[in-house]
Amino acid sequence: MSMSVPALLIAASASGQGKTTVTAALARHAVHRGRRVRVFKTGPDFIDPMILERAAGSPVGQLDLWMGGAEHCRAQLAQAAREADLLLVEGVMGLYDGEPSSADLAQQFGLPVLLVLDAFAMAGTFGALALGLHAYRPELRLHGVLANRVGGPGHAAMLARSLSGPAAAIRFLGALERDAALALPERHLGLVQAAELEDLEPRLERAAAALGAALLLQDIPAVAFPHAPLKAPPPLLAGVRIAIAHDAAFSFLYAANLELLRAMGAQLVYFSPLRDAQVPPADALYLPGGYPELHAARLAANRPLLQSVQAHCGRGAPLLAECGGMLLLFEQLTDLEGRRHAMAGVLPGQTVMHPRLQALALQSVAFPQGELRGHSFHHSSLQTPLEPSWQGRTQHGGRGEAVYRHGAVTASYIHFYWPSNPAAAAALFRP
Repeated sequence: MSMSVPALLIAASASGQGKTTVTAALARHAVHRGRRVRVFKTGPDFIDPMILERAAGSPVGQLDLWMGGAEHCRAQLAQAAREADLLLVEGVMGLYDGEPSSADLAQQFGLPVLLVLDAFAMAGTFGALALGLHAYRPELRLHGVLANRVGGPGHAAMLARSLSGPAAAIRFLGALERDAALALPERHLGLVQAAELEDLEPRLERAAAALGAALLLQDIPAVAFPHAPLKAPPPLLAGVRIAIAHDAAFSFLYAANLELLRAMGAQLVYFSPLRDAQVPPADALYLPGGYPELHAARLAANRPLLQSVQAHCGRGAPLLAECGGMLLLFEQLTDLEGRRHAMAGVLPGQTVMHPRLQALALQSVAFPQGELRGHSFHHSSLQTPLEPSWQGRTQHGGRGEAVYRHGAVTASYIHFYWPSNPAAAAALFRP
């Protein structure tokens, strides 16, 4: 048994071409027309899904053939096909970048590809670029190409004419004109978070209106998704209360991770290290990644909260800290201006921010319960006398990030994708 639902994978020739803007605009445009929309993001990403969730009004999942695996991806798509009238998947980087790539995902599940190309300062080359991307893997199902950052109707007409001759079979789906009000602002690690964009709603509305004039929803082809139910995990965290940091400083949370915790029986409570004076009563604590470096002075000034974290660790309760969450645990954080901020001091050492990226890789760690997968992506470095308890491995077997176990505290730069191994994930939170 299968369900057929209109679906698209939105891809590009590279990062920065406007994939998120187009995906968000298409989602909001469809919602305005009464569609039930489910959106997914390809690959490891926390920030784009925040924008996409606001646009679609529904949680955004991750589709990653390496972190989650093909069966996990298939089950998520099958479930979404039963809940929605339109499925949208935003690709990662360029169409063929990464192993597996957005193209691999599209081909695996028969997803038609909407190709977004930044056409600024481009005319005939637009057609050559579209043709090259299509010819590189002709078996890929290309729905058509959308031009972004177009100068006006005359420019759009030139771009459409470029899809002639050898490129005549490629559909020109329309154009989005160059408009600063459509672009989403960026900083290190990606786009500015949705909660921090006061004008996000008017940006989404403007983009939806612009895209609605260029792209017809009824043209989106249907895709059959065979029934593939998500397997229920064992109740490994039944009765365990987990406190989760969640605010502007700590916001890198996979929806699938939280769903898994609840499915395993955990009770989730949230708190803000920026605003709250203490960690809520809990059996375990989770400090996810985010942007603590942007709020370091405020975090350092909230000594009652830092002391509450110390007290949680002092009684031997489990704590998992990932990337930005780990920065809160060491003695000191030095920001990009060279200012030093005292952190919780649960772990010995200090972290230092750098203007350039320090690490980017898919990662796995062999825990006693098996391999747990994830990724790292950070601008800071760590100096600590602690010896790693486990050493991550990159996707191709290279040396990855360290994982530290200090008492019941587990800390690493790795952002774990817990559905890759529920048993290993549960063990990090069990008292």
